[in-house]
Amino acid sequence: MTALGFLYPGHSAEDDYPRIEQLLGSDVRVDLVHTEIGEDAHRADALLEMGAADRLAAGLQELRLTGADAVVWACTSGSFVRGWEGAQEQVRALARTAGMPASSTSFAFVHAAREIGARRVAVGATYPDDVAALFVEFLAAGGVEVTGVTSAGIVTAAEVGTWGEAELFALARAADRPDAQALLLPDTALHTAAHLPALEKELGKPVLTANQVTVWEGLRLADRRVNAPSLGALFTREPIVQA
Repeated sequence: MTALGFLYPGHSAEDDYPRIEQLLGSDVRVDLVHTEIGEDAHRADALLEMGAADRLAAGLQELRLTGADAVVWACTSGSFVRGWEGAQEQVRALARTAGMPASSTSFAFVHAAREIGARRVAVGATYPDDVAALFVEFLAAGGVEVTGVTSAGIVTAAEVGTWGEAELFALARAADRPDAQALLLPDTALHTAAHLPALEKELGKPVLTANQVTVWEGLRLADRRVNAPSLGALFTREPIVQA
């Protein structure tokens, strides 16, 4: 059994995680602990506070009891808002406090893009323009070129969590670019786990979404590979561990 721990801010699309656990169809357990979100706002100051070390440490107290093999801060904006170096320090502090390998969703996107060989990507962000621009800068620091970005301008995670299939697909279509090798949808408040194969079929290319890459990153930290085509092209890369 591989146990993966995730610190998830507030309550928006956390039901993606048990769905992903089921779709993995393997000896993988997904444990989710909610952290205090503070002010629900896609705004730099609020995002910095949401990912503060004391908030993450408080969540780890509960997560340690699960026997997790690795932990991922399941928040994109609450990590990339700190920039590349700041996000690295956030992860290092998390690993020290947790006593286990640690990462965040922002790094998960960079690692996942490398995994599928996508050097040029398009971004469909639910965030306001200024926050989406910070994600583009983060990807560039990780060697991933963004060929185009579309922002929905949504301020709160709570509103993003109400989006359904129609809104998700509309954002994906609007954001895709012909020269992009993959599309990235960077918000863990966005429900995507049920729609990955359909999104990839619609666009004809890999789609990386926040909750999907977050779980994949946890598996990477635990040195596991699971073949799960229902979770998109990212989960079909060799070498794989069959269920």
